[in-house]
Amino acid sequence: MINYTTAAEAAKLIKSNDSVYIQGSVSIPEVLVKAMADRGHELRGVKVYSAFAIGREEAPYCKPEYKDSFLVYSLFVSNSVRNWIAQGYGQAIPAFLGEIPGLFRKGIIPIDVALLNCSRPNADGYCSFGTSADLAVSAAECAKVVIAQINPHVPFSYGDALIHVSKLTAAVEVDEPLVELPTAQPNEIDRKIGGYIAELIPDGATLQIGVGGIPNAVLAALGDHKHLGLHTEALTDGVVPLIRSGVIDNSQKKVLPGKNLASLALGSKRLYEYMDYNEDLIMKDVAWTNDPFRIRENPKVMAINSALEVDLTGQICADSIGTMIYSSVGGQHDFMYGGALSEGGKTFIALPSTTSKGHSKIKALLTPGAGVVTTRFQTQYVVTEYGAAYLLGKGLAERARALIDIAHPSAREELEKAACERFGYSFLRLK
Repeated sequence: MINYTTAAEAAKLIKSNDSVYIQGSVSIPEVLVKAMADRGHELRGVKVYSAFAIGREEAPYCKPEYKDSFLVYSLFVSNSVRNWIAQGYGQAIPAFLGEIPGLFRKGIIPIDVALLNCSRPNADGYCSFGTSADLAVSAAECAKVVIAQINPHVPFSYGDALIHVSKLTAAVEVDEPLVELPTAQPNEIDRKIGGYIAELIPDGATLQIGVGGIPNAVLAALGDHKHLGLHTEALTDGVVPLIRSGVIDNSQKKVLPGKNLASLALGSKRLYEYMDYNEDLIMKDVAWTNDPFRIRENPKVMAINSALEVDLTGQICADSIGTMIYSSVGGQHDFMYGGALSEGGKTFIALPSTTSKGHSKIKALLTPGAGVVTTRFQTQYVVTEYGAAYLLGKGLAERARALIDIAHPSAREELEKAACERFGYSFLRLK
């Protein structure tokens, strides 16, 4: 049995100087978060930890009058706290997503209170974290106080994303639809990039794929492939048609063969309904899904990730726009490393050649202050709408030549000049 209370009463369990974890993905427990924020006038020094999440609006605790009440620490800068951090009120903590559960478990980041958004309990008394196993599993395990929204809109998913009602300190009944992320429709550039990548993916490959128009274009181009597997961080609507058609059957995957694996999900209501009590889908702790040495156990891992910009040596910036932290490293490093170690594995950085303002994303040098998420020592394929540049085993001048060839034509002359100045004759002789 669950002893329900009100959100206001549950929020009284949070004390000044506590460390509070707020569940993410599309499962921010917004009723509980608002109740916590409403106590901002009486709380001081509450450390708030959040990670990858999509909020309906800016977090209610991100207000100037609460700047000493709630100290915001983001493990993956999301839309609900991005402006607050950019203004200097909150901080981003650099960390590989797969290592964050270990920071909780080792007490490096202690968690006093976990705020969760859970499904209704099943017949055995277990609630599911639904779309967000990622950090929720470890946070709930480590927290002294666990407060849950019990929400009929949260799908019941299997794997690590379960908690027994006896472990809940307090629970609040909530009828709150999950945030829906509209499926990004690939444009012509996305489709070209997706086509180049799909051509390089063999039958029997295991996919890790991200979110957005390019990943959806890749998935749309895989309809004639056979025996693909899914071991990914984020589950999206785009994989469901491939699962239902049998293209993704997980028959050649070594890690939990026959099962689709993910750590978080974001998409439409149709995706959440597909997840509900689906025994073919396993949601795991992100420390498990993102372990590079577990990832490498699968054959032909295809790790497909994105970037904000790339320099001529193959350094990948994916977390910041200059000095402004925009997101985080997430699982990019984990899958780029695990994919590279996989037998027959390939890793891809996919991006349009220009920004929406027409600026080249392939640069002579990264923007000052930009963070390197994937080092030039790890980069294999960089793909734009102008083709795929394979960098592995190439010298710096050769890399520059390959990347200039897939840059937007309007940027190539300037990049050529920069490469000539930097690499001298070793670049000139490649013309």
